[in-house]
Amino acid sequence: MDRISSFRTLLETSGRVVFLTGAGISTASGLSDFRGKEGLEKRKSPVPYETLLSIDFFERDPETFYKYYKDFLIVGDAKPNVAHKKIASLGSRVSAVVTQNIDGLHQLGGSENVIEIHGTTKTYSCLRCRKRYPEAYVKAAPGVPTCACGGILRPDIVFYSEMLDDDKVTAAVRAIRSCDLLVAVGTSLVVYPAAGLVRYRPRSAKLVIVNYDPTPYDGEADLVIHDDISRVFAAL
Repeated sequence: MDRISSFRTLLETSGRVVFLTGAGISTASGLSDFRGKEGLEKRKSPVPYETLLSIDFFERDPETFYKYYKDFLIVGDAKPNVAHKKIASLGSRVSAVVTQNIDGLHQLGGSENVIEIHGTTKTYSCLRCRKRYPEAYVKAAPGVPTCACGGILRPDIVFYSEMLDDDKVTAAVRAIRSCDLLVAVGTSLVVYPAAGLVRYRPRSAKLVIVNYDPTPYDGEADLVIHDDISRVFAAL
């Protein structure tokens, strides 16, 4: 049995599937990943991306942050691709989609229980009064977007050096602990603490990894597919 057929069988025979997804699932939607051959870290930037995306830099230089952010991280007109849609089509068999992505494409593709452990670019909060604004408001604002009260808006993402939201991590761990199939898609599984979530799967649960490049967890997986993610999901 080939790998696609094996993957299809595992999906069809599992009742509690959890997907753990990273930036690689969204590249077919026109979004750059971070570490891939065309990733953001390969592009020229006035400062390293880890610095640009740190909370200290945002607070120190929101002008430069937003210049980069609006160019590269706001999704714009990106649409869900076949992988997002195929995951959503599995319906109630999917207990949760735990994603490292901040693009909102899983929800646009039809998935319901999406746990965005790194936050989202779809909403923004005022640093002064905590009022929230939609992405469209920030896209239309020149320079640094501000609230009606005059406060600076920050994206509702987890910056470097910030802690993940405890409630979201707890929800992700709970879902993975009760799954019978964990599918990691488009993630290098090297960024912690997100990569460590794989460790919470039950011993009886199967692990499938679908990623173009090898990951540190390949040796533990029941099935590994190193191929274009869109091609894999289109073939299911």
